[in-house]
Amino acid sequence: MSTQPNQLRYLNPVSVDVKKKKYCRFKKSGIKYIDYKDAEFLIKFLNEQGKILPRRITGTSQKFQKKVAQAIKRARHLALLPYVTDLMK
Repeated sequence: MSTQPNQLRYLNPVSVDVKKKKYCRFKKSGIKYIDYKDAEFLIKFLNEQGKILPRRITGTSQKFQKKVAQAIKRARHLALLPYVTDLMK
């Protein structure tokens, strides 16, 4: 056999994890204003306990993350969204 000692051979090809590119859904869709009265849309940015999801998970840009957080806080103040909950989704 003429294989070199530093040459590796695999039975199956080595899989490389390809991460999906995060994008800001507001920039992509052209949304300029986030309505605090639309509770169904704002629920997408909350976890099961009712906490606001961070940018690194949602992929939202910093500009729109601030607007989303402000809209969620206003909706909570008007009792459209809960402050704390068990199993919201």
